[in-house]
Amino acid sequence: MISSSLHPEPVRAACVPRGRFAFGLTQRAIWLLSAGLLFALPGFFHASWGLGMIEWDSLVLLAIILDGLRLPAAQRITIERSWSNAPALDSETEIQLAVEHSAKTILECNLTDDLPDALVAEPATRNLRVFPRVRATLRYKFEPRERGDVRAGAVYIRYGSALGLVERWAMAPLEQPVRVYPALRQGEDQEIFLACGRQVEMQLRRARERGLGRDFESLREYLQGDDLRDVCWTATARRGQLVTRRYQTERSQAVWIVLDAGRLLRGRILNDPDVPDRRGHSKLDYACSTAVALAQLALFSGDRVGLLVYGQQVQQRVLPGRGHAHLRQIVEALAQARAELSEADHLRATAVLNRWQPRRALILWITDLAETAMRPEVIDGAMQLLRRHVLLFVAMAQPDVAAIANTRPRNVEEMFRASAAQELTTRRELLLARLRDQGALTLDLDPPLLTSAVLNQYLRVKERAMV
Repeated sequence: MISSSLHPEPVRAACVPRGRFAFGLTQRAIWLLSAGLLFALPGFFHASWGLGMIEWDSLVLLAIILDGLRLPAAQRITIERSWSNAPALDSETEIQLAVEHSAKTILECNLTDDLPDALVAEPATRNLRVFPRVRATLRYKFEPRERGDVRAGAVYIRYGSALGLVERWAMAPLEQPVRVYPALRQGEDQEIFLACGRQVEMQLRRARERGLGRDFESLREYLQGDDLRDVCWTATARRGQLVTRRYQTERSQAVWIVLDAGRLLRGRILNDPDVPDRRGHSKLDYACSTAVALAQLALFSGDRVGLLVYGQQVQQRVLPGRGHAHLRQIVEALAQARAELSEADHLRATAVLNRWQPRRALILWITDLAETAMRPEVIDGAMQLLRRHVLLFVAMAQPDVAAIANTRPRNVEEMFRASAAQELTTRRELLLARLRDQGALTLDLDPPLLTSAVLNQYLRVKERAMV
């Protein structure tokens, strides 16, 4: 789970007026003034009715002036914004707005929290009654729409007394940076816990097995059938008899998560096309969510986890490590990953990774395959990694293309579209089959199915001691 220490800090500020003349009449005051016109028609026949209109409007204006004088200055109102949890995709974030004032009047407030479009489709507006010297609070929830760094704006307030004849306009400068983290959905949480349980059981079983890995465990007398390469000749010379080494499965291995942040990962997946406000998440958002889940599981299993996010250049780099602080470093880096407009430089990323990780490791590479006539550059990079590492190559499919390929055409135009989609699908299958022939593990999945499939594949790699 995302740590509570990732919360944005609470911010508090006194209000300032919105302009030089930051006040106005309410709709109620305008209706009361307009009611004086009811005296105008009889006033054509009797002058006393015309005087009645003047007296009525005078009384209303006096009430308006007195009501306005009772309202406190903006500087006497304080507003605080606090966050109940760290903002993350596909999870509700709760914000609390607290208002205090030092006047003697009950205030009827209308608050508008100016949050950016990356957080909410429209700024939230709420009503709140604030008693003198009593802290009044309101809460509202929303789901962030985009991952990354954004900036929350000010809180705007319109306030008046219980009479509701005059209102003043003010704002609290509560601007603050906010970081939205990758998604970790509830269903995936359950997958992670199940995977962790399987991993614990697997570790306990392997602790009793000998000779499966290459981590030195102990020495024992040579038995018929032992591999001569495992004989310890120094111990044999001391004891005068053959002594062989016993090994155990490696407990700490390097796991690298490599994310392509090029243009192909900018594509958005619409979860509900019938809801126009739901823009859906990009492929890179799904990749980041999967990276967080795998990092949690691998660190829980005792492995060291590294991260590489690249486009034309390396965007984010976290060298392999362990611990909660290391997991937080990975989550922070993933929150800042941005999809670029150009094609990613896959061969540069491959060269950098081979330099940083000279020893054998498990590489999870999440990317996509470009539709070009030539062999995609990412395939060449993957084959270079296979010379040294165990590669889990994940190509993120586009559900729209698969749907078109499986559609039965009803006219010539649909036939050509279906043929093109089938050709793209077949080409992807051939490229991934070539990687499998070279020893890679491959997945070609729709982005929403990515996380659970990657976690299960990781467990199979561990279970078979492939690294």
